[in-house]
Amino acid sequence: MKKYVVATLLLVVFLAAFIPFASSSPDGLETVASSLGVQARPIWQGLMNDYSVSSVGNSYVSTLLAGFFGIVFVLTATLALGKAITKQSQTDSGK
Repeated sequence: MKKYVVATLLLVVFLAAFIPFASSSPDGLETVASSLGVQARPIWQGLMNDYSVSSVGNSYVSTLLAGFFGIVFVLTATLALGKAITKQSQTDSGK
């Protein structure tokens, strides 16, 4: 178990450090929308709009924190879902 924690922490640090260097070009959906002249009217801005934390002034640190929180959120959700599926699988096989 300790190896998984160390590997996860290393992955989080590695990804969070290199996320700010991701392409600043718009993704496919944004490119198609702009080429068709479609204007975005967002209903909700989201928690980390444009991959940044709005309360942080430095853009590099803001993007770094957004990446870190995103990675931690996805890993936590994945682990919780995996535990729920495993628990359900074990109770189903016990019948």
